[in-house]
Amino acid sequence: MRAVLVLTSLALTLSAHAATEGPPRERLSLSASASAEVTRDVLGIAFSTTREGADAAGVQAALKQALDAALAEARKVAKPGQVDVQTGSFSLYPRHDPKTGKLSGWQGSAELLVEGRDAAAIAQLTGRINTLSIARVGYSLSREAREKAEADITAQAIARYRARAADYARQFGYGSYVVGEVSINSDEAGPRPMMGVMRMKAEAADMALPTEAGKATVTVNVSGSVQLTK
Repeated sequence: MRAVLVLTSLALTLSAHAATEGPPRERLSLSASASAEVTRDVLGIAFSTTREGADAAGVQAALKQALDAALAEARKVAKPGQVDVQTGSFSLYPRHDPKTGKLSGWQGSAELLVEGRDAAAIAQLTGRINTLSIARVGYSLSREAREKAEADITAQAIARYRARAADYARQFGYGSYVVGEVSINSDEAGPRPMMGVMRMKAEAADMALPTEAGKATVTVNVSGSVQLTK
């Protein structure tokens, strides 16, 4: 894991106090950040389908049949944390003739969501589900991977913050500093690849969907102020 440390801002302000409170004191405000690139480790795929027909019951039954068949395949490889399966949206709504405004039929959609760390099993599953189409594919960063990255780079960012504070204190003619108010926050940058995929043909059954995880940049920012002391 390659960490990149950046000092983002530095400001020196002078706070004047009344004579009874002692001589003026100088406060140094600064911020520093540490970043690391982490491979995304969770693959997510959304399967979906649409049906339409003359009556609502028929469309609903068709959607249920397609979803049940897809669930049966997905449950064969389901494993907590590795391959998690859940149903997504299920909608049914009427269609009206644009000229007359009268009811002309019904249309509905159903969705199945599969997500987990076992990318190979999930990619293979895409070739075995043939009642739903692949709507979206994307990778994300697991909570465990994010927390580990944040723990490592938070320590580095704080160390950099303190080292810089000490260095600038000396440059301004002070012997040391006292840490004041400090804020620490983190974020994740970088594109999250989500792509639409055309429905696989029947003869492509058992073919794994090619995927590439890519990397996320996790950044921890430390900002605040220190009191310069003699």
